[in-house]
Amino acid sequence: MTKSRDTEIIFIVEESPEGGYEARALNYSIFTEADTFEELKGMIHDAVSCHFKTEDRPHLIRLHQVKEELMAV
Repeated sequence: MTKSRDTEIIFIVEESPEGGYEARALNYSIFTEADTFEELKGMIHDAVSCHFKTEDRPHLIRLHQVKEELMAV
């Protein structure tokens, strides 16, 4: 019997309160952080590669950026 795999993995990306960016995967225990967004993309790719065996790795990584802003009323 063949094990099914997800075709994509989704990461929630937020700016870190300490500076830089943080990313956490939905439905998987994967978390990474970096100083720049470009560095973060590389860190996410490496984290996914380390987390999954080649045959189980999703085909796509989707980044969902969340930005929090406060507005005075």
